[in-house]
Amino acid sequence: MLDLWRGRWYKRAMQRETEIIQINAIEPEPAIIERAARLLCAGEMVVFPTETVYGLGANALDARASERIFAAKERPFSDPLISHIADESELELLVGEASEAAQKLAHAFWPGPLTLILPAGPRVPGLITAGLPSVAVRMPRHPVALALIRAAGFPIAAPSANRFMHVSPTTAQHAYTDLRGRVPLILDGGPCAVGVESTILDLCAAVPTILRPGGISLEELRSVLPETRPPAPRKARFEHEAQKAPGQMLIHYAPATPAFLFEGTPAAMRAAMLAEVVRRQQQGERVGVLVADEDIATFHESGACVYSLGSTPEQIATRLFAGLRVLEESGAQIILCRNFEERGLGMAIRDRLLKATGGRVIRVDG
Repeated sequence: MLDLWRGRWYKRAMQRETEIIQINAIEPEPAIIERAARLLCAGEMVVFPTETVYGLGANALDARASERIFAAKERPFSDPLISHIADESELELLVGEASEAAQKLAHAFWPGPLTLILPAGPRVPGLITAGLPSVAVRMPRHPVALALIRAAGFPIAAPSANRFMHVSPTTAQHAYTDLRGRVPLILDGGPCAVGVESTILDLCAAVPTILRPGGISLEELRSVLPETRPPAPRKARFEHEAQKAPGQMLIHYAPATPAFLFEGTPAAMRAAMLAEVVRRQQQGERVGVLVADEDIATFHESGACVYSLGSTPEQIATRLFAGLRVLEESGAQIILCRNFEERGLGMAIRDRLLKATGGRVIRVDG
């Protein structure tokens, strides 16, 4: 019966108009926020910016409203949603008990790109936790997101505003491309500042463990909780298995175009990628290349479609998803990506590249 309702709602949703409204990212206009909040209170969805990526939001305490997120994204119910709050006091709406460690981390990093896995309280619908006894919670740093949560008066469940497993949206246009006709309103607050999703830290584990690296680094977390563990080695996860946190699939954040990740020294990666460009072009394929500023000269006359992510980890993170989308839309038949140093934001960057390429890694010597 649930699948039948989901299918009927999905067909109706595809017939709706999607409106994009520009909103001031620093001082959101109250009238626009109020309009969006009314939609949420009516059980609807709204796309809004956060500092990480754009989110597809609905009432986190309303199972029916949150279910619309799964239908719009074509997301399996085994993949839980992150609930967003605007004040630490709102934790009591979602969490059975906030530990001392949770309070320390909240004081240190909220608002900001850190999601905590905590014991779920009785008001949390099992739908957004994938039926597990834990819930993912964060407080975003973006003024529009905070204003919207406060105006709605309840936590907002909000995964990334894209089709399930596709490249995450860092602009309103990215969200519109994926969700046009599936959501009534997109608030356009400009490009996202961080560009990769929040770090997810499991505080229900015996030892605090990162489930997904993101905008808060392992080093930063260890400055507050020295015992924090990095992510465990990746293993196969399947759609029907309940996940403790989003972003755990082997393939995620992925363009429709097949992509490969090169690992090695910068010089070795450049040489191997250029050789692969030449080989693919000799076969008549159009090639896209995702690199850093320092690599551009190598591919200047290669004939490849080149997208540079910048030179610093912050620039690379901010432009990563946009770069994958640009190369996907360029008509490239293959995308070649280079790896980056794993310190700080580099861990999150590599995680996204591994999942965008489905673990197709080419290791080169040099």
